[in-house]
Amino acid sequence: MANATCESFMKTLKYEEVYRQEYRDLGEARASIEQFLEKVYNGKRLHSALGYQSPIKFERSLPPPGSDDLALQPPQSMTA
Repeated sequence: MANATCESFMKTLKYEEVYRQEYRDLGEARASIEQFLEKVYNGKRLHSALGYQSPIKFERSLPPPGSDDLALQPPQSMTA
């Protein structure tokens, strides 16, 4: 991950999860952050680099592993 991408991710994580929660302990913080990443960041949040799709939706649109379609098409936002 490029430094700017990593910094953007950390900003999002802090503003959308960490600063909005109070954790009792480290275990609760880890569980809550993991849930945020799986359900919100990867499941609902739109990513411009993926053609304004969530990572889960983008992955579902890819051809299945081992298919003959090895020439993956970039998201439309990257082809314009």
